[in-house]
Amino acid sequence: MAREKIKIRKIDNATARQVTFSKRRRGLFKKAQELAILCDAEVGLIIFSSTGKLFQFSSTSMNEIVEKYGLQFKSIQKVDQPSLDLQLDRNDSSKLSKQADELTQQLRKMRGEDIDKLTLEELQNIESTLGTGLSRVLEKKDQKILEQISDLQLRGMKLMEENSRLRKRVTASKILLLTRILSGYTK
Repeated sequence: MAREKIKIRKIDNATARQVTFSKRRRGLFKKAQELAILCDAEVGLIIFSSTGKLFQFSSTSMNEIVEKYGLQFKSIQKVDQPSLDLQLDRNDSSKLSKQADELTQQLRKMRGEDIDKLTLEELQNIESTLGTGLSRVLEKKDQKILEQISDLQLRGMKLMEENSRLRKRVTASKILLLTRILSGYTK
């Protein structure tokens, strides 16, 4: 026997309404759970009965789902407004741009460019900074020169040792040759 299609309208009998609500709520929760499992979807379902009682189902944390919904809802409402990430990127970009400008200006001053409008104190600060930097550069340069001198002296000593060793071999070869020559004459 086929079921009769019911007309969707408010059920007048309070008891019948409550029974239908309970059955349909369970069915709806079951469908929500199936949707979450089968489709790996985040499902959140909130229902208030006619008496004001709360029923809820969530596949994950209801708070997370509500927060996600709130963020989505706000972003849909603010289509014309840039997103928070974009605003943060613009903020970071403007800060970095400002820092780059300041550093470029500082570099120009250190090079002696754009210093006409500087006060005496600013010029003295630059001179002090450059003086400190120059001393460090000179110290590093002296250190590198001393290292090169040391390396060259070491190479020179090795060459002198090699030269001495070769001279000894040449002298030994000459003595051997002379000995052979002389022994050839004595026979």
